[in-house]
Amino acid sequence: MSTQNQTTSGQVSADSRGAKLGLLALIAIVVGSMLGGGVFSLPQNTAASSAVGPVLIAWVIAGIGIYFIANSFRILSDIRPDLQAGVYMYAQEGFGSFIGFNVAWGYWLMTAFGNVAFAVILMDAFDEFFPGVFTNGNNLNSIICGSILIWGYNFLVLSGTKVAGFINTLGTIAKLVPLVLFVLILGVLIDYSQLFSNFWGMDPQIVTEVGTKSEPVSLLSQILSPMTVTLWAFIGVEGAVVLSGRAKNKKDVGKATLLGFIVALVIYILLSVLPFGAMTQTELAAVANPSTAGVLQKVVGEWGNWLMSVGLIISVLAGWLAWTMVCAEIPMVAGEKGAFPKAFAKTNKNQSASVSLWISSAVMQAAMLLVYFSNNAWNTMYNISALMVVPAYITTTLYISKLCLTNEYSKYAKTGKTLAVIGGILGALFCLFILYASEIQYVMLIPLLLTIGLPVFIWAQKEKKDNGPIFEKFEYIYLGVLIAVDILIIILFMNGVVTL
Repeated sequence: MSTQNQTTSGQVSADSRGAKLGLLALIAIVVGSMLGGGVFSLPQNTAASSAVGPVLIAWVIAGIGIYFIANSFRILSDIRPDLQAGVYMYAQEGFGSFIGFNVAWGYWLMTAFGNVAFAVILMDAFDEFFPGVFTNGNNLNSIICGSILIWGYNFLVLSGTKVAGFINTLGTIAKLVPLVLFVLILGVLIDYSQLFSNFWGMDPQIVTEVGTKSEPVSLLSQILSPMTVTLWAFIGVEGAVVLSGRAKNKKDVGKATLLGFIVALVIYILLSVLPFGAMTQTELAAVANPSTAGVLQKVVGEWGNWLMSVGLIISVLAGWLAWTMVCAEIPMVAGEKGAFPKAFAKTNKNQSASVSLWISSAVMQAAMLLVYFSNNAWNTMYNISALMVVPAYITTTLYISKLCLTNEYSKYAKTGKTLAVIGGILGALFCLFILYASEIQYVMLIPLLLTIGLPVFIWAQKEKKDNGPIFEKFEYIYLGVLIAVDILIIILFMNGVVTL
């Protein structure tokens, strides 16, 4: 874009950025965002303390809950196409500037931490081919190579959305090949009698180690155990909405969201269930990640391990690209709309989110350095990422519920109100269920990480120069509650009541 088409601050409106992403590219963004490196570890992650029956129920519950969330995004993208990058705009439109900012901030951090999780699992996959060089994905070599990739993606996305979107589409197709092969091979070669033996994990009873004792795992615990993993797997279902400002046809956004969700759900269920026909639950729980490699090696030999390891590398590389695009888009649009400082809205000659991308890459780099000191870097990063997306999901479902309950929905659509409100309410309840089912130490990090963004919000509000208050009256209540919760959480961590 030439300089004369930019505003003085370097901002570029959604319209002037142009429409570049078609339906296939949007579906690839959705699927590519969801099917990241974690999908190759699903057999072990879901079977860690659950039998096949509870795992299947967990996916059904997650699938239904995420469907309501995905459908809320789909409906809102259809009836409110004026709200670009809807993940952030829905919260602001429905609940004010401060909550809208918190959603944008939290979602942005989620994408950054998610990309660092990609780096960890990618380096760990490279260790399969170079034993001892990238141990656990967080040694010094891993940090150096991961950092190089962070900045490599930075320059790739700076080259423009069209180029990055095309590469992402190819990457998404390429990474589906080993996953489809995994499903087909297991579908033909596994022992189906073993798949259905001990279906509920009660004969013999699945146990977990608590201190020095082995304790039985109840059916409810087996169902709840994989829930954070299932949420992590579905993060990205809103990818087309985030990039809706770059869609050729706004109607494609809703279609891409729903189709991408269906494709991912089917793949997830098959990847989690079929391995129980190749290994027992105890064996699956102990297999090293990426566990699809260990499972396929058990079935067909060493080449199966190599196939899935290569597939993981392709998957992470493609997913990382998709999330780098999303990571840059969120603060850029927030900067355009005034939720973030205007500096974030600046773009380069290729219409890419330059400033927000550089800052995002710097945040990822800082998190990458912290990974070096983590004992379980992958687990920490994916738990934080999975939960930091909850504010975006719950405010979206609450916003569509609000539209329906206040009859404002009728201004934008003539039909579908009943299903929309039911889906919105059930989607919000599912978000609360996810928090309940997640590990408390990671849930407690959410308000702390949201509070860190306060100076950025104040900066953005002061830039408006409209002589208005930084916080509205009702926002002071939310701010007070947030700070009080932060103080309580800090006290719990300092006294060792809760530990990471």
